[in-house]
Amino acid sequence: MARRGSRPLLIGLTGNICTGKSTVAGMLAELGAEVIDADLVAHEVMRAGTPIHAKIVETFGPGVLAPNGEIDRTRLGAIVFADPAALARLEAIVHPATIEAVVQRIAAVSSAVVVVEAIKLIESGMADGCDSVWVTTCRPEQQVYRIMGGRGLSRAEAWQRVRAQPPQEEKIARADVVIDTSGTLPQTRAQVRAAWQKLVGRVSGCNYGSVLGRGGTWHGGKKSQCDGPK
Repeated sequence: MARRGSRPLLIGLTGNICTGKSTVAGMLAELGAEVIDADLVAHEVMRAGTPIHAKIVETFGPGVLAPNGEIDRTRLGAIVFADPAALARLEAIVHPATIEAVVQRIAAVSSAVVVVEAIKLIESGMADGCDSVWVTTCRPEQQVYRIMGGRGLSRAEAWQRVRAQPPQEEKIARADVVIDTSGTLPQTRAQVRAAWQKLVGRVSGCNYGSVLGRGGTWHGGKKSQCDGPK
């Protein structure tokens, strides 16, 4: 699909922790999409020497630092996942800078389709600027199993992270596409391919309108003016 209009087609990809976002993002990349991982972008804006790094240390104390001076995400996570107010403070610090950096990356790509993978896609308002919102989901027990295996956390710690997030149903309610990753990888891939083919067929020939405002702001609610997908 050739790039049309002033920007690429934007797919917002979200889902709660360890529901398969990165797996689905990789499959979309194989199909030709450019993937921007907002979590990796957040890592960059939190690096030592940045204003965000300084603000995090000021807010949560030097105990969140690793020996090399970078933010120790495990230590920080132990604080914020145990305290919703602390999590909200962290998000208020990190999200604006992350969104700004994501917008800059979107403006710089040449691909026809860009996927923005972000766990807080909806809550941060980024979903309002996407042409299609995709949500990954799986059973909570699978989330816990994946967290324990991938992050080396105890079962109690894994459940703490699952329960610290809003119910998956809230994200699903905003979705244009839902990908259930509870099954095998081939089953997940089949869902991704089917949704991709449907999306490409609907927007083929559409002239995408820009949702990016002047100065790198994200204009919510301005999807491309075409027939699909709503």
